[in-house]
Formats: sequence, C-alpha cells, structure tokens
Amino acid sequence: MSDAGAPPDKSDGAGQGGFALGGGEAAKPYRVLARKYRPSSFDDLIGQEAMVRTVSNAFETGRIPQAWILTGVRGVGKTTTARILARALNYEKPDGSVKGPTIHMPDLGVHCQAIMESRHMDVLEMDAASHTGVDDVRQINDSVRYAPASARYKVYIIDEVHMLSTAAFNAFLKTLEEPPEHAKFVFATTEIRKVPVTVLSRCQRFDLRRVEADVLMGHLSNIAAKEGVEVEPEALGIIARAAEGSVRDSLSLFDQAIAHAAGAVRADAVRQMLGLADRTRVIDLFEHLARGDIASAFSEFRSQYDVGADPVVVLSDLAEFVNFVTRVKIVPATADNVAFGETERVRAREFAAKLSMRVLSRMWQMLLKGITEVQTATRPAAAAEMVLVRIAYVADLPTPDEAIRMLDQNGGGAQIASGGAAPSRAAPSAPASSMSASPMRMPASPRSGAEASARPQMAPSAQADSAPVLRITTFPQLVALAGEKRDILTKTALEADMRLVRFEDGRLEVALERVAARGLVNDLSRKLELWTGRRWTVIVSNEAGQPTLRSQNEQARNEHARAAEADPRVQEVLARFPGAKVVEVRRLAAEPPESNIIADDLNESSDGDD
Repeated sequence: MSDAGAPPDKSDGAGQGGFALGGGEAAKPYRVLARKYRPSSFDDLIGQEAMVRTVSNAFETGRIPQAWILTGVRGVGKTTTARILARALNYEKPDGSVKGPTIHMPDLGVHCQAIMESRHMDVLEMDAASHTGVDDVRQINDSVRYAPASARYKVYIIDEVHMLSTAAFNAFLKTLEEPPEHAKFVFATTEIRKVPVTVLSRCQRFDLRRVEADVLMGHLSNIAAKEGVEVEPEALGIIARAAEGSVRDSLSLFDQAIAHAAGAVRADAVRQMLGLADRTRVIDLFEHLARGDIASAFSEFRSQYDVGADPVVVLSDLAEFVNFVTRVKIVPATADNVAFGETERVRAREFAAKLSMRVLSRMWQMLLKGITEVQTATRPAAAAEMVLVRIAYVADLPTPDEAIRMLDQNGGGAQIASGGAAPSRAAPSAPASSMSASPMRMPASPRSGAEASARPQMAPSAQADSAPVLRITTFPQLVALAGEKRDILTKTALEADMRLVRFEDGRLEVALERVAARGLVNDLSRKLELWTGRRWTVIVSNEAGQPTLRSQNEQARNEHARAAEADPRVQEVLARFPGAKVVEVRRLAAEPPESNIIADDLNESSDGDD
C-alpha cells in the first residue's frame, strides 16, 4: 500500500455520483483508507524491495517476460502491483518523451489514470473466481490476436488465477507460451500450489512478502499525519500485529479504529475493538504460570474473563508472548522491535534471562494443544482453566532427560514416595527468583535389589579418580553394562552369539555361535576397555560352554509355560476353550502372596453356597 505519490483523486465527487450543493461545491463521498492510499507506482510499494529491483532491472535491460505470476497472502498488494506493472508497460507522457516501458513514473501519463481505475480498454482485468470456464479463456485467446487500441501493450490481469478449471488452464497454455509481442499477462493468486506447473513454467514468479510490523507502523503513522488523526504508538503496534503482514488489513483496522475512537485512537480502545486482552495482564498471567502459582493464575484469568476477554484469545495472546520471549532469548535484538510495547520488551528480556528454552518450549506445546481443546469445548472458560492448571503444575518439574541426569547425579540414594503429593505451588508473594532456568531438583527413585546386583560396581579406590575403574564380576553384569551404554548391537551379541566358558574380572573366555560377527571379539575388547577403564582379555575357546543367555531365557519361559499348563485351573480353562494355549506367563510383583489364598477361600466359600 502507499503513503506517498498517490495520483490526484479524480474519482471523488460528482464523477462518482456526487451531487452539486448550493454555491457549486460538490459533495465528496468518503473513500476507505485502503482505496484512498492505494499505491500508484513502484515507489509507493512498501516491503517488496526484491520484486521492485527485479522488475526495474528487467525494464532497464529490455528483458521483459511475456507473463508474471504474483503470489502472497491477502492484502499484500498483488492486484495493485499488477496494475502498476500495466501502467509501467504503457507509460507515455503527453509530449511523447518516453519511448518504452519504465518504472520511473513521476507524473501521470496518458494512460495512467484509466489503468489505475480499471477502465482502460487495453488493460483487461478478469476475476477467475467468477470466470472459471474454458469459454472465458477462449475469449481471451480470440482477442489477444488484435493489436491494442491506444496503449503500447495489451495487458491481461487475471486475479485468483488458481480458480480456473483444468480445461481452462489447458486452453491457456499455447497462448501463454507464444503470445503476440503486444500482449502481456499478469496473474495473481493466493494459492500458488493449485496452479499447474505447466502454467508456472511459462511465467516469471514473484512472491510478495508479508510486511513487517514495524514497517506497517511507520506506514500507518504517515497516514495518520495526513488524515490529522491523533494515535498512540502502542495502538499502531496492536493494529500492525493484528494485520499479520497484510497492508490492506492494517488500513481497514485503522479505519475502524478511527471510527471506534471518535477522536484520539488509544491502545485500550483498539484492544477493546479487537477483543484482545490487556497485554500487561497477559504478561502477569504468564509470570504466575512460570512461577507455578495456580491460585494467582486462576484469579488473573477470571478477572480478564469477567471484563469480556475471550478464553481462546487469552490463550492465543499468551502463546504469542511465549513465542516473543523465546525469540528474545535466541536473538536478543528482537526486543528492540518498536511494534511491541515498552512493557512487553522490558519484561520479555527478564523472562528470557530466567527461563530455560525447554520450559518455554513446553509451555508453547501445551498452549497449542490447549487452544484447540478450548475451541471445541462446550465450556471454554473451564477448559482454559484446566489448560492453565497443566502449565502451572509442570512449571517446576524437570524434563525427562533432566530427571535422568538428576538420578545419575544422586546415585540412586534418595527415594521418591510412590503416590506422593503434587509439587507444592508457590504462594502469590513468591519472589521472582523462583523462575530459575534450572527446574526444581527431583529426588532419585529406588532401585530393586535384583537390578542393583546386576549393575557393575565401582572400585572403592577409584571413586576419587577422574576416570573411575568399574569392577565386573559376573557375565550378566557385563550384559547390563552394554545396555546402560545403549550399545544394542553389543548387548544382543552377548546374549545370542556368545556361550560363556569362564569369567573373571578383566578376562572373558567364550565360545561363539556360527552366526557371530568376525570382529566381535576385537570390538568387545576395545569397548570393555573404554567402559571400565582397564584392559580386558577376550578369548575364544574350543569348549562348548554354557548355553547362550537367550537360550537360557527361552528355556526358563518354556518351563514356566509347562508348569502353568500343569496347573488344574489352567487345564480347566484350556478344556473349555479348544485350541487355546499358554502364550506367556507373567509374575505380578505387586500382588501380595496372600492374595491367592484369599481368592481360594472365596472360591471355596462360593462353591459351598451352591
């Protein structure tokens, strides 16, 4: 869109159906800002410097393609850019001093006003959304052969070109590939993926970028000065962010804000108009969640809800601030963006310094999922409160890898009470230091006796050394060590490809299966030395050795299955269900030994009642 260089507004007044007042003064109907400040030249376009530079170089060198295709989100200026291209192709001064296409158009030329008002006979605009058939394209193919009536080029502007049917696209291909020298095509679309590649390959493509919020703020500020409207910078920032890079949307919102304010445009009025929550209160809610203060978060959310804030909007604003803090943490210069208020920038720097990236990422993921839940909930406010509970509850909990690291550091000495209470929430008066980057330390979980016996033990004399030496006394401990190192290939080879002959600390004698890898022994020696901090001798023996651990496990499972099948109760079940068999036998460790006796007593008592 534009803030300077717009042509004189000849379309206002009686020319648009106005009527004469007493004294000969014509009434001028109001024109919305999006039309009043529409760009009329390349100098007026904002945020599209790459496209302007490419077109400028093409015009200066005479490398003008036969077709352009412009793509981008709504409101970035695709149709306006197409008209500017048509104007530049046909720019001609009344004195005839300009002999060819140019991007330098300081004054209105012979054809400029008619082109910008979409009423020039040689610049034909077609809306593909309402002209989708092959007959519409056939009319273009028939008319393109005739020379322009008065302009230099015949320019065809087709908006929303992706709406054309497949047959219409196919009918366009030949004309688009070899048009007459006097014909040019400009396509505009918001769905570039729906345009066939056969059409894209015949066009020069320009992706119009979203306009940055700070650029939009400057553009709106200039328009406000021209319109004589007093506006707060924070209000401009809210409008620029709500427009999401669309210049037309920003002007429409600014037009609405001027009408809503009926005077000076204040940030509070704009926020109320858009249904947004107060940014300061959103930041306060973020702080309560980061501290894990559920009570204060509930109170703040309910206060915003009572004054009319939409729960979805509150969570969306919260997610936007989480994203802003994350960007400030990664690129601190982001906090210098004037599109954000002074309070947001200052407090975002504080949060970015205190909160870890994992905490911010976790909040972002939970908010994304929570927004979807609130949108589909029958009671949005209650659903939003449950989202806040989840975020505050995990605020001081470590991530899984941090919990594992803490367990390793504690060495399994501390214990966690099973079914314990939830982490305590901070009081409303908790200091800001509670939002430290590192989460609350989590005590280690107890280990069972069998697991502890299978783990390799550290030699007492080596505990104070920088490189501790591990003592391994049994073959199962060696397999467990490979599992702890997450070396799945070595662990599998130890279980399935090796038969133990003799085992000593630092010396292993095994027999290999036929399927064992050739370099298994050398690799195992090297890895044991790396893992334990001492040299190991691995010998391949000619003795048969013990069965592999996998074979022993399979044999144990088979014995358990046979024992289960011999149980009278299991035999009764198998007899009632022909074809059934025992697949797996599991021992329920949590079941108390007395449970079977109690169950038998109940069965006997019930049989007696029968």
